Amino acid sequence: MSLVETTVSATGIAAVRLNRPDKLNALTLDTLAELVRAARTLKKDRTVKSVIISGTGDSFSSGLDIATTLRTPGRIATAFVPLPWRGTNLFQEACWAWRRLPVPVIAAVRGHCYGGGLQIALAADFRFATPDSRWSVLEGKWGIIPDMTGMRTLTELLGADVAKKLTMTAEEFDGATAQRLGLVTEVHDDPQTAATAFATGLLSRSPAALAAAKRLVNGAVTGSARRTFARERREQIRLLAGMKRTGSGMKRPGDRP
Repeated sequence: MSLVETTVSATGIAAVRLNRPDKLNALTLDTLAELVRAARTLKKDRTVKSVIISGTGDSFSSGLDIATTLRTPGRIATAFVPLPWRGTNLFQEACWAWRRLPVPVIAAVRGHCYGGGLQIALAADFRFATPDSRWSVLEGKWGIIPDMTGMRTLTELLGADVAKKLTMTAEEFDGATAQRLGLVTEVHDDPQTAATAFATGLLSRSPAALAAAKRLVNGAVTGSARRTFARERREQIRLLAGMKRTGSGMKRPGDRP
């Protein structure tokens, strides 16, 4: 049984599901490796227009399965080593790989969204969640810190003070509170259906423009104003050149940048 199930619809909406429902989709090293492979495979698939990440069963993910992971200390040591050409180790790449995709990525969250699971959700461009879903930067409970790119994404979304508070206290809160804090984009009773509707709506937009928007916003968060302005110019010139080639202001919905 695959720990990460991936399917792509006829319209190009990819569904990525954490598939360990009997363990609340707790993460193992094998799960992380499968997440990285799934992201890289989808990045190469030119038919993919958007991605929805969710969990099979009643939870998104309860976080790292510490007991299972600690049984293989050698693998943990290897997983901590970053790849020099990417700058991320296995734990980090399982999240950051979704930031590398040129298409919108949506996390559909119900049930538990703890620790490493929360960091995967934060790596998505959008998060749709049920109002009663449960969120926590759970690492603080065990005397550790989020190290799967969570320090970057928490600070981007919340600001330094709130990111510190949630990391230090490991407090648990519901999806409605997560939306008020800025972690959740929208609250829905059925986040999977809402995410699919949102992804379907984006099919009418230029894939090149969506990819440019994603790159620019992600880069603007930590880059200087001057660097952001230069990136804006480069992206706009690329988009305008594409419009000139196609003779219109819109690429075909099926096109990818």
